[in-house]
Amino acid sequence: MNFSALCGSSTLLTPLHAIAYTRSSDLAENIAIEAQNLNFSIRTRQGNWSPILKHCSLRVPSGQLWMLLGPNGCGKSTLLKILAGLLKPTNGTLDVRKPKSFVFQNPDHQVVMPTVEADVSFGLGKFNLSEDEVRNRVSKSLEAVGMSPYIKRSVQTLSGGQKQRVAIAGALAEACKVILLDELTTFLDENDQIGVITAVKNSLKASDEVTALWVTHRLEELEYADGAFYMEKGRVVKDGSGSSIMDYIKAKQSNYINQSHA
Repeated sequence: MNFSALCGSSTLLTPLHAIAYTRSSDLAENIAIEAQNLNFSIRTRQGNWSPILKHCSLRVPSGQLWMLLGPNGCGKSTLLKILAGLLKPTNGTLDVRKPKSFVFQNPDHQVVMPTVEADVSFGLGKFNLSEDEVRNRVSKSLEAVGMSPYIKRSVQTLSGGQKQRVAIAGALAEACKVILLDELTTFLDENDQIGVITAVKNSLKASDEVTALWVTHRLEELEYADGAFYMEKGRVVKDGSGSSIMDYIKAKQSNYINQSHA
């Protein structure tokens, strides 16, 4: 897995001595992800602190697919990486059910083994599992994402969307309770886009213990969501059903167009 994309070359991560956040110990049974008043800043090469997240809060119910939208630079991907544990917030309260998995926008940063079967089973090496149990987990996870026929295929022969589905299968094989997905369909064609979204939805149907949070900029994907958040300037400003968030965004776009022509 390549972590070089976590921050740009012109920024530095918040130093560890500045971290003052807490983990909640009373996460409700029906909640998989909860963040309260998260703050995160980066220090520029000029030595100034630049806030990325500002008192950001959200709550994702267990067993559901929620989407996270907002303009470029609002902090969506940063928030997702904090939830995944790849970045640490400056302060705030955070709790995410474990085990959890982060699926990168570029599957080549994640799907690295020579065959589909080898890649999905790779993460299982840390568990004390029998060969039969490994095969069973790989088989079930590939079935959930619609990739069973490709189990013996070389990953180099797969499309971008198929590689994304293999990455999701790897998370399912490890029995992850939370899957965090960062703009998976940005560079995919329509068929691959639908295939990846369907794979995520089927994963949740296969186990009511799996929860997914999906960062996207595509409004049309909201129809697949159980709920959604909209971010602006480092914080969540609106949450609700997929249709209500779509209406909210379209209203903002309409107001912007009307003001620009006034």
